[in-house]
Amino acid sequence: MAERGLGRSAPNPSVGCIIVAGSRVVGRGWTAPGGRPHAEAVALAQAGEKSRGATVYVTLEPCAHQNGRGAACADLVGAARPARVVIACRDPDPRTNGAGIDRLRASGCVVDVGIGQGVAERALAGFLSRKRLRRPFITLKLATSMDGRIALSSGESRWITGSRSRAHAHGERARSGAILVGSGTMRADAPRLDVRLEGLEDRSPVRLLLGRGELPRGWQRLRAPTDVYELPVDSLLVEGGAGAAAAFLAEDLVDRLLLYRAPVIIGEGKASVGDIGLGGLDAAHKRWTLVDQRRLAPDVLEIYDRTR
Repeated sequence: MAERGLGRSAPNPSVGCIIVAGSRVVGRGWTAPGGRPHAEAVALAQAGEKSRGATVYVTLEPCAHQNGRGAACADLVGAARPARVVIACRDPDPRTNGAGIDRLRASGCVVDVGIGQGVAERALAGFLSRKRLRRPFITLKLATSMDGRIALSSGESRWITGSRSRAHAHGERARSGAILVGSGTMRADAPRLDVRLEGLEDRSPVRLLLGRGELPRGWQRLRAPTDVYELPVDSLLVEGGAGAAAAFLAEDLVDRLLLYRAPVIIGEGKASVGDIGLGGLDAAHKRWTLVDQRRLAPDVLEIYDRTR
């Protein structure tokens, strides 16, 4: 549920909520585009009186602060009188952190915190990065041959990976708040960086160019990777090329790596990543943890998290 709103819920996190009465789901919701209504409000409206005595499952602690866009979710949930509220992770926002839980308990609900926390934190990675690190959660996408090349020596690169890998990558675009390429990729490929999946065309992210060069209409410029601290988005997808990848890796700003590998060997060609400033092999080890691997025939996708 929470993942359905990724890339669309800013300035709020994309939260998922399910209300269960007995063995039936009576309400469900996720954060609407633009951040309102919140997931809890959607699920409660659907459940109506069936919320009384039910169990509410939510990925993030219900908000405890009032604002002009709607009531605090902790108050809405408490007023519905569920018997139990299961919260996957606490909200690091100081306006809510722990206060939402306290308010729910004061209303008479049994509150359990931490069940499913790891899965929920992955869905909320952008929001949590914004609160904890003051920057977006950054994913680097690489589509390479088995020997780590992204193009022939001539520059030809379309297409190394197959249609299933490309479709998966467009799904990642749809879940991102912004997408970035370097000026070299812009000159070589003039990419559109939109989402070309049926039904998701309206979910194309903000497009960014790293470095100098002509800026296409509607795009924004980042002069350096560290400019991400000024971006008003929760998630950034870095799509290429080797220079942009190296720049973000050298600043240790990459949180997740999507590695699409095609079953081809290119030999001499363009490397997927430039120099990232490692002083020796010791510094290269224990930096990445494989968290998922799947076949996108004929390719293989490996997903790595930065080990911090």
